[in-house]
Amino acid sequence: MNELRIAAFGGFRWIPPKSGTAGSDKFAFELYPRIVKRGHQLIAYCRIYPGDNDIRLSEHEGIKLKYFKTVSKSGFDTLIHSAKATFDIIFHNTADVVHIHSGANSMWVILLRIAGKRVVLSQFAMDWKRDKWPWYAKLFYKISNYITAYLPNKIVFDNIFTKNYFEKKFSRLYNFIPYGSEVKTPPANINILNKLELQPKKYLLFVGRFIPDKGLHLLIEAFEKIKTDKTLVIIGGSPNADAYEKKIKSTLDERIIFPGYIYGDDTNILIQNAFLYIQPSLIEGLSPVILTVMRIGTPLICSNIIENTFITRNNAMHFDSGDANSLREKIQVALNNYDELLYKAKRGQTDISKRFNWENVTDQYISLLQNL
Repeated sequence: MNELRIAAFGGFRWIPPKSGTAGSDKFAFELYPRIVKRGHQLIAYCRIYPGDNDIRLSEHEGIKLKYFKTVSKSGFDTLIHSAKATFDIIFHNTADVVHIHSGANSMWVILLRIAGKRVVLSQFAMDWKRDKWPWYAKLFYKISNYITAYLPNKIVFDNIFTKNYFEKKFSRLYNFIPYGSEVKTPPANINILNKLELQPKKYLLFVGRFIPDKGLHLLIEAFEKIKTDKTLVIIGGSPNADAYEKKIKSTLDERIIFPGYIYGDDTNILIQNAFLYIQPSLIEGLSPVILTVMRIGTPLICSNIIENTFITRNNAMHFDSGDANSLREKIQVALNNYDELLYKAKRGQTDISKRFNWENVTDQYISLLQNL
């Protein structure tokens, strides 16, 4: 087996994850250590935001970490950071193979290919549909789609629906490799629950970024209209707090709490002990958090977008995407018919472990990289 020299940058921000992380960070955190353990070199380019004084690791589980400063403004932070990573790869020859996250970074494929680098680009969701982007950003994404479709050596999609969209639009065949769903067994303690003054099975849970795509405004609107003594716990935030996040946090319902960012075992303990997990997203790729929730075996309500139902099949409760009243009705059904959701969760736990496996994902990525 030939040893690969790989560089990675794009949608992820930090390894290991910290405040402001998202699905791309989870993806990198799970995949890259497994690639290194198979005998390959990998350098991951992480970001430094203004005011970021956290300790910077030089490596994590064999991954070499390199940092570049960027700006706080959403969208431009990725653009600037990816430019710096690209030039570092070219001028310091840090890798032969480059793995880029997100078609928004496809413009850098041109320079990397000219420099003789082989490039694999992973495209996740249909980013140009996200409400958080202004019109010029959506236009940028649509233009980038053409570069994504033709210039990388290989393009990988994590969900078959975005893959089918590209294949139909550009009349080419692409690769499909999903996420894995493995979750380390959470510790038996409930210290994080005690810290947040929560009781097992007495709260509903959401974990993620505070952006319109995640549908948090729908979740809060729905929950405010439900009579229950349970708490709604909303974990996370956005890396650059904006008007949307401030609006979300302005709710007057004292049953809704915002503990901030929580990671690792503590997150999985919260998922494991939740009465119900709710994912109200309007747009997704292949959702890492849904995979995690289902692998842990927690009952789930999620929007009925096809990316979600592809994962859950009939092993979760679905509501009409974008409809707060539909979500409210489903939460009420869950409160009144919990045994049904427990049955679905148990069945889904078995199903998800068979279909989504990180070791298989790693095998597929290494094979793709070696055969460029």
